[in-house]
Amino acid sequence: MPEIRIERAHRLGLPRAREVAWQWAEQVERKFDMECTVIEGETSDTVEFTRPGVRGTLLVEPHRFALDATLGFLLGAFSRTIEAEIERNLDDLLAAEKRRKAAAAKQAPAKPAPAKHAAAKHAPANKAPAKKAAKKTAKKTSPS
Repeated sequence: MPEIRIERAHRLGLPRAREVAWQWAEQVERKFDMECTVIEGETSDTVEFTRPGVRGTLLVEPHRFALDATLGFLLGAFSRTIEAEIERNLDDLLAAEKRRKAAAAKQAPAKPAPAKHAAAKHAPANKAPAKKAAKKTAKKTSPS
C-alpha cells in the first residue's frame, strides 16, 4: 500500500499550530470528504483522518507537523497527486499564518525606549546622597 509522509517545521508554538491543524482538518473534510478527529494532548495533538481508501494522522507539535497516510489500492495510483495536494494545502496554511503574524507585528505599537538617564536621575538612591550633601554645605556656611 502506498504511503505518504510529509513533515513541516514551523515556529508557531502549540496553540497556533492547533489552530492551523484545525483549519487543515476542516479543509480536507470539505474538499476530500474526509472524516477528521482531533485528539488534544498536553504537548502535542493528533488529527486522525479517514475516508474509504485513505487513513492517516497529522501530528501537531509546537515546532513541526508530521503527516502519515496510507492509501488503498485504488487511490495508490494517484499517490503523487494526493501528496502534492496535501503539501500545497499545508504549505498554504503555514504561509497564511506567516502573513498574519507579519501583519500583526506591523500593527503592534512600537515600544518606547526606556529613558536610562531620566530613571537614574529620579531614583530614590540618588536623591538621598544629594540631600545630605546639601545639608552639610548649609551647616558649614551658616553661622554658629
